[in-house]
Amino acid sequence: MNNTSSTWCFPEETVKFLKNLHANNNREWFTEYKSAYETSVKKPAEFFAAIMAAKLQSLTGHTYSSKVFRVYRDVRFSKDKTPYNTHVHIGFTPEGLDTPGWYFGLDTEKLSVGVGTFAFEGDKLETYRQRIVGEDGNALAVTLKKIEKNSGFRIMEPELKRVPRQFDPDHVHAALLRRKGLTVWYDFPDLNTATRGDLISACNEKYTILKPVFDWLIDL
Repeated sequence: MNNTSSTWCFPEETVKFLKNLHANNNREWFTEYKSAYETSVKKPAEFFAAIMAAKLQSLTGHTYSSKVFRVYRDVRFSKDKTPYNTHVHIGFTPEGLDTPGWYFGLDTEKLSVGVGTFAFEGDKLETYRQRIVGEDGNALAVTLKKIEKNSGFRIMEPELKRVPRQFDPDHVHAALLRRKGLTVWYDFPDLNTATRGDLISACNEKYTILKPVFDWLIDL
């Protein structure tokens, strides 16, 4: 690595490799250039994950396990049979907890970071809904409105078309009640942020803005 942990970014070869893989998404090409994948994608991603996990610990007070998702696609149930992912996806999970998590995504066109829970499992869904109809619902609504005022942030759409039948369909937080999960994202306007300057600080700045969502969800 040419960069130090204090000011670090992916090498430009990372995005170049992902673009080449996108254009040559087959086993023959990948086998020939697998060593380039290891050098320009996998190792930098693992290095970044270790640094960012430490930064998130400082930000939240929780220790984290990080996961760099595999380049190999599971094509068993997919119409798209291309064998490789042409992105870098990393997840950060608080030790001892399943969710909420922090997320990082880099592909050939976009750089994004996020926080949240994709799906509230088991009793957590009902706990979430009960909090939404109480005072905690007001707090989350205010938090999300503040974040949305910042350019580049987005909230995933509710999964349900209707409010669950046990709740008032005209509830002030009806949109929140229609959720089965909650993730909030920031899309960087310039992909070059990944390969120039200080990516660690850039991500940490956005994670700091997203931290109130983490703080709300961690109590589920």
